[in-house]
Amino acid sequence: MATELHHLGEQPGTVIPDASNMNFGIVVADWNEEITGALLDGAVATLEKHGTLPENIHIKHVPGSFELIYGAQQLCHNDGFDAVIILGCVIRGETPHFDYICQGVTYGIARLNATQNIPVIYGLLTTNDLQQAKDRSGGRLGNKGAECAADAILMAKF
Repeated sequence: MATELHHLGEQPGTVIPDASNMNFGIVVADWNEEITGALLDGAVATLEKHGTLPENIHIKHVPGSFELIYGAQQLCHNDGFDAVIILGCVIRGETPHFDYICQGVTYGIARLNATQNIPVIYGLLTTNDLQQAKDRSGGRLGNKGAECAADAILMAKF
């Protein structure tokens, strides 16, 4: 989790293994594309930094965050992925829509982690405003996409 002090990729004692022989699926929501695009950039850069070949990073786009569940499920059924990463962003509005989407995606991804044979890494930003999303997608609090990529490598080696 990103904090003002550090994020996963910078935790003392955390060693990210070599990922040169790994394949990853990434499902990214196009809603709030400014944010999700930055998350995707962070994830890809981190995977490549740790040795994943560009041709072993498979990116699929879905319209919004709720569709991340279906996209992740489909990638889980594709043989050959060591982990799947979901990336999305839901910013609180004036209606309860925020709560329904965030809860639904959280439950859906938890269900996939309990029923599939590969890890599904949760990269859904749930923020109160656009600035909080920017802070967590390459801003002052790091990049949650990069953190998710590091998690994916660690969990693939689990």
